[in-house]
Amino acid sequence: MTERTIQVEILTRVEGEGGLLLKLRGSDVERIELRIYEPPRFFEALLRGRPLEDVPDITARICGICPVAYQMSSVHALEQALGVAVSPEVRRLRRLLYCGEWIESHALHVYLLNAPDFLGFDSGLDMASRYPEEVSRGLRMKKHGNQLIEALGGRSIHPINVAVGGFYRSPRRDELERLIPDFRWCVDAAIETVRWTASFDFPDFSRDYQMVSLIHDTEYPMNEGDVGVLEAGPGPDGGRGAERIPVAEYERQFREDHVAHSTALHSVRVGTGRPYLVGPLARVQLNWEHLSPTARELAREFGFDRTCGNPFRTIVARSIELVHAYEEALEILGSYEPARPARNTYAYRAGAGCAATEAPRGLLFHRYTVDEGGRVREARIVPPTSQNQGQIEADLRAWVPHVATADDATLARQCENLVRCYDPCISCSTHFLNVRVERA
Repeated sequence: MTERTIQVEILTRVEGEGGLLLKLRGSDVERIELRIYEPPRFFEALLRGRPLEDVPDITARICGICPVAYQMSSVHALEQALGVAVSPEVRRLRRLLYCGEWIESHALHVYLLNAPDFLGFDSGLDMASRYPEEVSRGLRMKKHGNQLIEALGGRSIHPINVAVGGFYRSPRRDELERLIPDFRWCVDAAIETVRWTASFDFPDFSRDYQMVSLIHDTEYPMNEGDVGVLEAGPGPDGGRGAERIPVAEYERQFREDHVAHSTALHSVRVGTGRPYLVGPLARVQLNWEHLSPTARELAREFGFDRTCGNPFRTIVARSIELVHAYEEALEILGSYEPARPARNTYAYRAGAGCAATEAPRGLLFHRYTVDEGGRVREARIVPPTSQNQGQIEADLRAWVPHVATADDATLARQCENLVRCYDPCISCSTHFLNVRVERA
């Protein structure tokens, strides 16, 4: 029986450095390892002893694509520790900022990182030669998301206007109103994006996921809610109903395990040791009734009402969220009133707080302990990609037998395609591919 070892040294079109090792005996998978070999960056240790006001700016540096998620998770947790409540106007501005991040991140991934896999191209640049209108549309959508972040955050990458208690400055009404015409165009562009991605040829591959995302009583969750867990499976509703877990119980319900082949931890459910899925596919399934009207209708049309377990179709779920983000952003932009004050004052006190928000790639958890002098004593950050890594490996183990008869290069690419559906954020860089194949 033929033994094959396929090693993808560096995964392309993902953020950061990671590799993939496959060992097969015939069509049987003997070993699969998603290898994250970048050195730890010790952000939690960097925060200890710092003034709590430094935390949003430092945590934003964890990711250049989703800095808002890290900022929002940190300020929510610190406000809980300090007993700070923000005004409804500040809360709406924070959701608007979050819309900007979802837009720029989702548009980038859909058009330049993931769509080339389904259309047979090595990169978004190659794809632009055959699909110039689509790539141009995606770049324009991302541009307008960046403009929204810049208007609210002071700059589009690593915003500087986010503060514990609110914002350092409320944007003027005219600064936001000027975005409205472009965002009206973007709603139609996002609808076209859904229909375009839904037309791709998806592999016949479905998984019974344990899906995890924030859930909220009245809105599509971005930066508030409880942790919802849906056991997906056959049936008219695709599951047995969502379990609801307070964010304060997150660390009792989920744990991170060290694995020898990766510097990144793997998250599993306490009690079962089972990996779980976070990200757009889980969010849409757990929260589709809170999508904007147009996004909800599209979700229903394309089968995302708790019935889809195909990870390759995550690109459609991500496109549906683009529609929601643009529609919610337009609603807030059209009724915007500057928050006065932009930032609530607070007094230092010893305390602890935790929060979870939804980064574009999935659930993000932060916990902080602060002292009476306003300095951080302890920090814990659980990013979405580490929560997904165990599930990615489980999906690869189930997927490889479907494509095991392919040659080594094709098999490696098929596996990379699956990994990229998750939009894994390993750190903040992109590299070119180097594949090494060893045959026994």
